[in-house]
Amino acid sequence: MDPQDAIDLARQAMLFALLIGAPMLVTGLVMGLLIGFLQAITQIQEQTVAFVPKIVAMIVVLMLALPWLLEQMSQYSQALFGTVPGGL
Repeated sequence: MDPQDAIDLARQAMLFALLIGAPMLVTGLVMGLLIGFLQAITQIQEQTVAFVPKIVAMIVVLMLALPWLLEQMSQYSQALFGTVPGGL
């Protein structure tokens, strides 16, 4: 394996990690912005008001996206292990 192959594998792994984490991260971001806006309007500055809805929304998105996430991880694993016998 030459250095360029190792760099390509690392780049693909990082992009894949971003792809897998994106649904939950975007949900947390959007919920955080909405709750922050509502807290600014109502002047309620309780930490649990912001924390609990974000966690619940992220869990719901994880449950909805889990089949897609598992399919993506399976395809990535198969592609990764498929390159090993060929010597990359």
